[in-house]
Amino acid sequence: MNTNGTGVESLELIVVVAVGVLAMGWLSRRTGLSEPLLLLGAGCLAGLTPPFAGFALSPEVVLFLFLPALLYWEALTSSVREIRNNFRSIALQATGLVLATAVAVAAVAKAMPRRILTVLRAESLLNDGTALVLLAVTIEVVTDERPFSWSGTALAFVESYVGGIVIGVAIALLLIPVRRRLPAPLLHSALSVATPFLAYLPAELLHVSGVLAVVTCGLVTTRFGPRVIGSDARIQAIAFWEVASYLLNGALFILVGIQLPATVRALTSVSLAQAAIAACAVSVAVFGTRLLWFYSVPYLVRFLDRRPQQRDRRITAPQRLPLAWAGMRGAISLAAALTVPAVTAEGHVVEQRDAVVLITAVVIVVTLTFLGPTLPTVVRRARFPEDEVKTAELILSRCHMSSAALRALPELAQRFGVPEAATLRMAQDIEDRMAPAPGSTRCRESVRRLELALLQVKRDTLRDLRDTGRIDDIVLRTVQEVLDVEEVRLGRKAHDAAAEASQDDPARS
Repeated sequence: MNTNGTGVESLELIVVVAVGVLAMGWLSRRTGLSEPLLLLGAGCLAGLTPPFAGFALSPEVVLFLFLPALLYWEALTSSVREIRNNFRSIALQATGLVLATAVAVAAVAKAMPRRILTVLRAESLLNDGTALVLLAVTIEVVTDERPFSWSGTALAFVESYVGGIVIGVAIALLLIPVRRRLPAPLLHSALSVATPFLAYLPAELLHVSGVLAVVTCGLVTTRFGPRVIGSDARIQAIAFWEVASYLLNGALFILVGIQLPATVRALTSVSLAQAAIAACAVSVAVFGTRLLWFYSVPYLVRFLDRRPQQRDRRITAPQRLPLAWAGMRGAISLAAALTVPAVTAEGHVVEQRDAVVLITAVVIVVTLTFLGPTLPTVVRRARFPEDEVKTAELILSRCHMSSAALRALPELAQRFGVPEAATLRMAQDIEDRMAPAPGSTRCRESVRRLELALLQVKRDTLRDLRDTGRIDDIVLRTVQEVLDVEEVRLGRKAHDAAAEASQDDPARS
């Protein structure tokens, strides 16, 4: 990041961002206001103060530090099977919708130079790998001053797309034997942190899509991870990524907000009113294209594909609205706009670059302001049915795991010399978890609360032993880890019980 100042100013920026993320997160939960908007507002207030007046958000920091980490976590928490089952819809939205939105955005910005228009067309879905690939290709056309060629551009697009996927798969597969040989959970977690950058950097050095490399690497890791990553390492890595992704997302919105005042001051190629009108038009074009897409293309596909399995996946018209509504722009959009070069390879100034940056920033604010806060209402009115398939698969997995454990229990108990009484208790516990008695949700909740209360008694006793000097802090932390894992397990039981209660009582869900 360039703060146009000293290291002290960089430290101040880190402190401001960290405090802002925590404060706005707390305020959002207290008031119910949109957290991204609060983060943007806090950033704008900071950007109006003298210490941050010269702040400039470096696109390299976002694209090389923030983006790989955020995309990798999203990939790790995705379902490979659902992606495969819905690949056609995903592919259409990741390519056709991006290009259609780009054309629509171009139609509202005819006053812009043609080359800048090409960049602006990619603004719509810059968080998506396809749009970032398109952006990189168009920037290359701008900077190299070469004649535009449909065939050359299409070839560059395909090379970047396919190259990124190949590198992502290769990195993920190469890391599998490494993960098998790592002796400690801490090393697994360290490798997990390094993985998105190990996928992103080679792809960028080879001038292919680093975004798609990271996403593909994450999806492949999700597929093979359970075979090569132990439970301790997985718990540690998940905890890290949950905190890191929250902080990175929040920091991006604050950094965008800090830059907004400077972006307005830097506007010289067009008037502020013209930029605002163009930004509103682009926002309408982005949302309108998504709306048109989701209420036209799926019906065309439905007309062409009448297979029974496709009919089962159809959704109603009201349920399509949230898909169209979820078109908010994020901080990655601004970072991508900032990658538009100021001059071409021959030294010519790229006109109206400042307008592109400001328009993108305003589109972020407009879409977050009007689409973000209303999205929960749109989702509720869509009345999506309960995911019965997920519930059935949860029950299936628990029953099969418990049945397998019961079959293996006698042999394993004999191998490890476990007394028969203890083996019987363990078998009874497995059976209770496999088939809980109907109508016993309240009883199980009471038992869970009792277990939590007993855990607190254990914690108090452990702390008293440490405070009186009878055990060391190291011993406290060792025992405390065991209690923490047990508390996490009880928290998951509460979540499962709440899910069962909502399914038993549709009025509550």
